[in-house]
Amino acid sequence: MKEKKKILNRQMFDDVMIPFYNPADFIPVLGQGSRLFDQLNKDYIDFSSGIAVTALGHCHAKLIKALKEQSNKLWHTSNLFVNEPSLNLARKLIDYSFESRVFFSNSGAEANESALKIARYYSNKKFNVYKNKIISFYNSFHGRTFFTVSVGGQYQYSDGFGTKPPDIIHVPYNNLQSVKSVIDDHTCAIIVEPIQGEGGVELATIDFMVGLRDLCNKHHVLLIIDEVQTGIGRTGKLFAYEHYGIKPDILTLAKALGGGFPIGATLASTKIAKIVQLGIHGTTYGGNPLACSVSNAVLDLINHPKLLLGVQRKFQIFKKELVKINKKLNLFSEIRGKGLLIGIVFRQEYIINIPIVIKTALKEGLIILKAGTNVIRLAPPLNIKNIDINEGLLRFYRTLRIVYGRSVKF
Repeated sequence: MKEKKKILNRQMFDDVMIPFYNPADFIPVLGQGSRLFDQLNKDYIDFSSGIAVTALGHCHAKLIKALKEQSNKLWHTSNLFVNEPSLNLARKLIDYSFESRVFFSNSGAEANESALKIARYYSNKKFNVYKNKIISFYNSFHGRTFFTVSVGGQYQYSDGFGTKPPDIIHVPYNNLQSVKSVIDDHTCAIIVEPIQGEGGVELATIDFMVGLRDLCNKHHVLLIIDEVQTGIGRTGKLFAYEHYGIKPDILTLAKALGGGFPIGATLASTKIAKIVQLGIHGTTYGGNPLACSVSNAVLDLINHPKLLLGVQRKFQIFKKELVKINKKLNLFSEIRGKGLLIGIVFRQEYIINIPIVIKTALKEGLIILKAGTNVIRLAPPLNIKNIDINEGLLRFYRTLRIVYGRSVKF
């Protein structure tokens, strides 16, 4: 007897998946550039890039070419062997950043997990077994493994799983004095995002980042800069730390690095790498040839002056048009961000409707994100065309009029 074909729809998710998520009502089936198309061929302008992942848009021709070419050669080797794409990618990342060594994993959480383990291991071996304390910041986000979610400063993600790893301290972001009050000889690392993406698109100040670097130097503490969201061109420079004139001891990357193919990377300075011993950390899939081939193509395309300058210019386009919208609707208290990581801060009396804004935007054919409690986050492809920016903002304006009942014409 022939098995009846299953209808693949949103309802099926509730029947087959563990309910960690509550996805949208439609199912995307095709991506082209800055647009997604669902099963009914409705188009959506993607101002989210899959949460800052598809930095060159959906199905970029050169990424497809890289993936196809590698798929005919070698898919997987495990950590028992090295492969050519991973060596090429590691060399590029080092050449473009700072004197370091690279560890490849599969996600941002894994990149940060390895960074935190390396920091404690290095400090234990270099100094003493009591140098374990990690300083992090309220509203930060570093991943969903138990270690990284405990280090992250959003307790709604870390509570409910039993006893958390010890010696993790959270202090206010952009407050150097708070760091000075807790840093001591037992501190092994400070982990910081140059922009707190999940925490509301909050930008670190120059004084804060430079101050952290100075404190780490003074106390023999490792500075971990988490660029899972800000790295690989998102802010108009290849790495966001370049805006501050400092360098990390450990740098973590993911998201845009693979352009949609899962990959993470942890870069640790050579002084740290020399202390690491065989077998203290690992992964089966890290450095996968397919992922690294795509990432090589991503880096070649993004690390180009024209594209990076275009990111900075497009921020100005977004900001100018958002200011125009706000003059008509008066909903926002601030528009902040850097490059194409943009936070639209809603006035206090309007934040209750932000979840409705996001759902209504989907109906209008626009994908946007929430950040913190009062911010709509935009993270469109770095190469998004002006025509899609304008159309997306028109759909955003229509959305706001629907939700907030404004009758002004655009």
